[in-house]
Amino acid sequence: MADSTTPKPTLVDVLSQAALPAALSLKHFYPSLPLAVAFSGGADSSALLLACAKQWPGQVRAVHVHHGLQSAADQFAAHCQQWCDELAIPLVVQHVNAQHALGDSPEEAARQARYAALAQALHANWNGEVKDLCLAQHADDQVETLLLALSRGAGLPGLSAMPELAERHGLVLHRPFLAVPGAALRDWLKALNVSWIEDPSNTNTRFTRNKIRHQLMPALQATFPSFRQTFARSARHAAQAQSLLIELAEQDLLQTGNPPRIKVLQTFSAARQTNLLRHWLRVSGARSSASQLQALLVQVKACQTRGHQIDIKVGGGFVRRDGPVLGWYNL
Repeated sequence: MADSTTPKPTLVDVLSQAALPAALSLKHFYPSLPLAVAFSGGADSSALLLACAKQWPGQVRAVHVHHGLQSAADQFAAHCQQWCDELAIPLVVQHVNAQHALGDSPEEAARQARYAALAQALHANWNGEVKDLCLAQHADDQVETLLLALSRGAGLPGLSAMPELAERHGLVLHRPFLAVPGAALRDWLKALNVSWIEDPSNTNTRFTRNKIRHQLMPALQATFPSFRQTFARSARHAAQAQSLLIELAEQDLLQTGNPPRIKVLQTFSAARQTNLLRHWLRVSGARSSASQLQALLVQVKACQTRGHQIDIKVGGGFVRRDGPVLGWYNL
């Protein structure tokens, strides 16, 4: 047994001796190098940072988003700085105001602010050489996202949950651990005998996602032991169906023109009109609800005379008739 004077192994020592479990293998993951890791200091992002550092030594950068919502936020940032100093990984601590507006979801506001902050950090540092960002969401997070979408009556975009690869804010986003259970990441860190941050907000069941994690997931595990894999398969099916609907909408938009001509739009079925209008609004920058789309469909159907006006609030703006076409006007 080592005596009390034996120095504690550094993260570099731990990493050099650690084997990457097969479940955490990054062999299927081909980012452009150098790459960045969104590093909160929690177990998931800590496992991701170590795995990337082992796979691509000297090619990893890190970004920590300082939300400022908790008194311990400075301690979180200090922990991340200590880790990155030990591993010789450049770290940017990006401060962000994640306060939500009245009536908005605090979770959604924090998520949007986090993605914007990560993009800002990468664009402002490293001279634009880092364009690929790794996120630590895993199989449990994917299940939670899918269940939240189901609870809200979401369509295919929501049921597609999180993609492994996406583009956002000019970055390429990677989620290499989407097939890995969260417990596997923590087990690896425990085996390495390294510590991580436990965010106290993760146990607050006032947030729906935490209720799912702590109350619903254990019941699913007991009832459907393979639910992570089967739910993920359903999400992939939804994503594939959604991509086909986007292709159809783009083809239909070629027929109606952009902005859509009302007379041509009226020749389509109601489902096809809905699909086209949802796509058109999304690419125009409007986030439409099901009720807003339904109201718009009613007005399109009723638009049989030159004098018929259309003026419906959609997202942060309005859809209005502009002669023979529809137009979306941002506020």
